[in-house]
Order: sequence, then structure tokens, then C-alpha cells
Amino acid sequence: MEFDRLSAEMRRLALAAGEKIMEIYDAEDFEVRAKSDDSPVTAADEAADQLIAAGLRAAFPEIALITEEQAATHAQTAQTFLIVDPLDGTKEFVQRRGDFTVNIAYVENGVPLRGVVYAPAKGRLFYTTADGRSVEEKGPFGDQPGETSPIGVNPMPDNRGLMVVASKSHRDAATDDYIARYAARDMTSAGSSLKFCLVATGEADLYPRLGRTMEWDTAAGDAVLRGAGGEVVRFDDHTPMTYGKPGFENPFFIAFAPGVLLVKD
Repeated sequence: MEFDRLSAEMRRLALAAGEKIMEIYDAEDFEVRAKSDDSPVTAADEAADQLIAAGLRAAFPEIALITEEQAATHAQTAQTFLIVDPLDGTKEFVQRRGDFTVNIAYVENGVPLRGVVYAPAKGRLFYTTADGRSVEEKGPFGDQPGETSPIGVNPMPDNRGLMVVASKSHRDAATDDYIARYAARDMTSAGSSLKFCLVATGEADLYPRLGRTMEWDTAAGDAVLRGAGGEVVRFDDHTPMTYGKPGFENPFFIAFAPGVLLVKD
């Protein structure tokens, strides 16, 4: 894989998709429909999906592509693939809360090696560079990368003073019970894959998810977190999260800075 070209193309497509999304987000009104699983979908999801899918297929026709909005791609099986959530956090988008992202990732042998997470309403752009390190780029964003800063997890977080981040739209009692087993100094909430990025930058130390997610929800954020020195493991046995699973459904998981001492269930 030409990682220089891959990183540049993923960044370009994420920014272009973000521009399309914001055109609809800033409109007076937009239609919200329900998919077969009752999750919401908008014209922004579909426009971003079409743009990203067309760009990736043109640039990397030899690599399998899985996208949330194209059900036909969900039947694919491959060890190497690109995976896309064109608008992660549609509920945040619909409620105009700003915590939505564009997610694009490259997976090889079950591991998300490269990824980009772009939060257009917040002006935050995170991605892995060609060598696998994670950075945050400062806006305004142009055709060529601007000023970037390396990001990294908190090197030695104290279990007595953890910052925990949890889902804004999918919080439940099981998650709260698990978080209560840590002596957290504070807790914040965020939508979409931004939670991975907050751990990656050291703004949080621990993100547990005890709920249903799909691989397109997590792969890009997982790649950014890994490139920043963090980890994502299954909730049940603390083994590394893998990708390319049948149906692309994730188990419950924990994303964290390695210095965190995980509580056994």
C-alpha cells in the first residue's frame, strides 16, 4: 500500500464530504428518514457516502470497500479493505449538536492501520500520517495539509484521577455502573467517533462502550487512537478489537490510554 497516497486521499475526501454535510446542516430544514433498523438517515449521509465511495473506488479500485450506507457492500469479506461511515452521529446532526464526524479507515489483517476523523461543525481534523503516527491538523483546511501537531495519550494516567468520556446519545445504566467502578476525577460526553479522538489527544483517558456499534462506527477512531499510543480491547476478555468480522458488528469494547488499569468484569 502507498500510505502517502492513501493518507492524502482519505484526508481530501473527508474534507470534501464535510463540506457537503455542512451545506445541508446549515440549511433551514432537511428531511430525516428512518432506515430498516430505525436509525435516522439524511441527505447529508447519502451525499457524503456517494462522494467518498466514488473517490475511494477511483483511487483504490483493487481494495474492497465497505460503507454504512451501501448495504450491498456489507456482504463482502476481505482481509484488506476500506471502511467508511460518511456521517457518524446522525442523531447529533439532526439535533444540531455538532458532535458528528466523517470516518474513513484502512484495515489490514483485522487491524485499522490508517484513519481520518473529521468533525466539520467543530473544525477538528484528526488522522494518521503515512508512517502511522496520529496528528491533529489546525484549520482552516486547504488542499494541502496545514499546521499539524502530533497527538498522544496521557502517558501515565492515574486510576484515581481518570477523565472518562461516554456516549452522548447512547448512555445507559450499564455504562454508568461500569464507570462507577473507577475513581474518575471527571466525566464528559461526546458524540460519534470524537470519543476515540479525545482519548488520543489526552483530553480523556477512558471510553467504555457497552452497546451496539458497527465497524464503520469505530475503525477510523480506533486507527487514530492506536496511532496516538492508545488501545481498544473487547469488554469481555480485554483482547484487542479486530475488524472484518461477519456482519461487521462489534462486541462491547473499551478504548483507553495504556496506563489505565482496566477493571475486570
